Amino acid sequence: MRLLSWVVRLLVLVLLIAGIQSLWSNFRSGNWAPDWFGFGMEDQTETTHTIVLQEISAMGKLELVKYNFKDVVEREVVKTWLPNAKAVLIVQGEAIGCIDLTQVEIADISSEDETLVVNMPEPELCVFKIDHSKSKIYNTEFAFSEEGKLVEEAYKEAEKQILKSAQDMGILEQTKENARKILTPVLEKASGKKVVLKFPMNVKIDKLR
Repeated sequence: MRLLSWVVRLLVLVLLIAGIQSLWSNFRSGNWAPDWFGFGMEDQTETTHTIVLQEISAMGKLELVKYNFKDVVEREVVKTWLPNAKAVLIVQGEAIGCIDLTQVEIADISSEDETLVVNMPEPELCVFKIDHSKSKIYNTEFAFSEEGKLVEEAYKEAEKQILKSAQDMGILEQTKENARKILTPVLEKASGKKVVLKFPMNVKIDKLR
């Protein structure tokens, strides 16, 4: 019995010494908490999402033409005493012309002998926006704490310029032409008749001076 007791004590002592050596080795290497204690393991990151559907919208707008723009925008704040704050941006954006087909009603379609006449809604500029992933700030000078506001204003001006440039370049007329090219053959094949697409006439009357 004494021999067995001595052997058990010896085993306990050996295991204790081995444990102390293991702790000391991990401490010296920077891993003071070994994996078998549940510490020292790399943390795991978990992400949860809670998505709420807020609105469902019927999409009836047919996109017919897209203009891509690239612009160098310089925005400057003129100061009385300090140097003028300035920001220079290289901006890319797009404008899309479309027609809202949900506005077409039965009353807008008439058939005359072998001709089908469709009164179309006015084309519109449904998208004009900056592509921030392709735009960048080229340079800023003396902006300091105003840099964020200066850049934001420059982007807003660039977006307005995209709208104006698209209109000046005739994107709405191009939308009409593309509508005729794309929709006419489809409707003619479906109806078996000649199809004429009619758009509202925009009559501009200059104001009397």
